[in-house]
Amino acid sequence: MTEKEKACDVYAKKIAKLFSVDEKDIFKKKKTQDITDARQLLYYLCSKRPMRTVAIQRYMKSRGYDIGHSSIRWGLASVKRKIEYDRDYQSVIEKLS
Repeated sequence: MTEKEKACDVYAKKIAKLFSVDEKDIFKKKKTQDITDARQLLYYLCSKRPMRTVAIQRYMKSRGYDIGHSSIRWGLASVKRKIEYDRDYQSVIEKLS
């Protein structure tokens, strides 16, 4: 496991706690809004390490969640939109980083 993947593991734990979800659920095919939001935030934080999309894809697969490149890109764009329109969301990200 690379240092960046270890950092993503730490992010996953913090995000799960913040969203009050089970960390394992982030890496399952669940599509409830809270899990989806948590997962997308994980993509975003990992991308800021910086990890390329393909590395995030490999990391997610190593944790049991097989996801396509375009889905990760969509998730990143979704988080960026939230940051743009919600200052509170930006402060949450700063606390997690």
